[in-house]
Amino acid sequence: MALIPDMTSDCANCSALCCIALAFDAGEDFAIDKPAGLPCPNLNGKLGCSLYNHLEDAGFPGCVAYECRGAGQRVTQEVFKGDTWARTPDITQPMLAAFATMRQIHDGIELLLVAERLDLPDSYEAEREALLDLYAPDEGWTEEQLSAFAASEAPARLKAFLPRLRDFV
Repeated sequence: MALIPDMTSDCANCSALCCIALAFDAGEDFAIDKPAGLPCPNLNGKLGCSLYNHLEDAGFPGCVAYECRGAGQRVTQEVFKGDTWARTPDITQPMLAAFATMRQIHDGIELLLVAERLDLPDSYEAEREALLDLYAPDEGWTEEQLSAFAASEAPARLKAFLPRLRDFV
């Protein structure tokens, strides 16, 4: 059976990956435009948000609403062993790629865990468990394994599996 990771965001153990990886457009959720791959200008030197205690008042309710489901700290702590893009700029792009894949993995795990509550036939339950094993391997993730996952059949298998659950919802 798959080892389910902690799916709770823990910003203190992340390296502000959402604050560099994600793009946002000025509007009701964000006060400024920021392209993907560039650090948010509100990041402080400790990779914390200088507006954290008043994000909504400062025009950043999108930051308050964002949830990585624990992908950020897993990439920082598990995959990159506590290193950060700020301390080691050469790992910025690999870290951002790992974060994108880990977010996809955590989204998949969440969907598979929700599907566990459905009254599925044995064959569907077996497929759900097999997918969960692909998305949550017992040995965890490395940068290489994340790259391989992104190119594997697992995302397409999940995408094909989920619509088949409609009759059980």
